[in-house]
Amino acid sequence: MSPRTLTGWRKSSHSHFEENACVEIGTGPGVVGVRDTKQPVPRPILVYSATAFAAFLGHLTAGR
Repeated sequence: MSPRTLTGWRKSSHSHFEENACVEIGTGPGVVGVRDTKQPVPRPILVYSATAFAAFLGHLTAGR
């Protein structure tokens, strides 16, 4: 998957600029990309299936 196919990049509401800990996500057809904003451009991007990312978020919100 090319990073150019991921759109709508947005920063996590839990990111802390003061602590230099910012994470952004972008979406593409059936996938979610995750990147660290403090990495130099071009930033490495981890790509997950939308299903796997939804399961990950479900675990986070359940406190697991």
